Amino acid sequence: MSRSIGLAASLVPVVLLAGCAPGQTAGTTSSGAPARTLTVFAAASLQTTFTGLRETFEASHPGVTVVISLAGSQTLASQLVEGASADVFASANETQMKVVTDAGLAAGEPTVFATNQLMIAVPPDNPAGIAAFGDLTRKGLALVVCAPAVPCGAATEKVERATGVRLDPVSEEQSVTAVLSKVRTGEADAGLVYRTDVIAADGSVKGIAFPESDQALNRNPIVLLKGAPQAELGRAWIDLVLSAQGQKVFTDAGFQGAP
Repeated sequence: MSRSIGLAASLVPVVLLAGCAPGQTAGTTSSGAPARTLTVFAAASLQTTFTGLRETFEASHPGVTVVISLAGSQTLASQLVEGASADVFASANETQMKVVTDAGLAAGEPTVFATNQLMIAVPPDNPAGIAAFGDLTRKGLALVVCAPAVPCGAATEKVERATGVRLDPVSEEQSVTAVLSKVRTGEADAGLVYRTDVIAADGSVKGIAFPESDQALNRNPIVLLKGAPQAELGRAWIDLVLSAQGQKVFTDAGFQGAP
C-alpha cells in the first residue's frame, strides 16, 4: 500500500497568561493567591474537552494557570521521553502511554478516563457519495488518514486488518486535527477521524458511522508524571477528569465514559 506522508504537526500549546493587576506583585494574583502553572500534555483529540475543563479548574483554583499542550500522542510521548517537563499526560491510546510508562516517567498507574471511536468525515454535501467503510477504496478518491504511529492511524490499521479492506490514502497526517482540516477545506473527499472530532466540527463536516469501527475502540489514559513540578495540582486535574462533572464533559463531546 503506497502512502505519502503528511507534514508533521508541531506542538500547539494553548496558553493562558495573566498580567499583573493593580496592587498585584510578581508571583501572586490580584486575590493574593500564589501564581502557579499546571502543564498538561494532551492528545489533539482532547482539545475541546480539556479547554472546557481548564476553565472549570482555573475557576476553582485561584492563581493557577493551566497550560495545555496539544499534539499527536506520539509527538507528546516522544517529547516527554526526550526530557520535556509537564505535570500530566493524557494520551489518545494506551500504546503511546506505554512509551511513557516504559521510560519510567509515570508516577503511578495510568487510568483510562474515556474511549473514542473512528468515524468517516466528509464535506457537508458529501460530493463523493461515501456511505460505508468499503467506499473508501474507490479509485480516485482523495482519502486522508492519520499516520500509523498516531492513535487514530493505529485504529485505522486495526480496522483494515479486521475487515481485510486495504485503504490507499493520498496522505497520512501526524494528528487527527490535520486530517479533519483537510476534509473541512475540501482538500480531501473523506478522512478517518474520531466521532468527537466530527461533533466538535459543528457542521463543517458530515460524519458517517460505520460498524467496522467497533473493531478499534481507542481507550484514553491519563497519568501524573514523575517529578511533576505541580504534582498536587496534577492530581487535582486528574480527579476533575475522572469526576462526574468531568465525565459529563466527555460524554457530551461524544466520548464514551470511563470503562
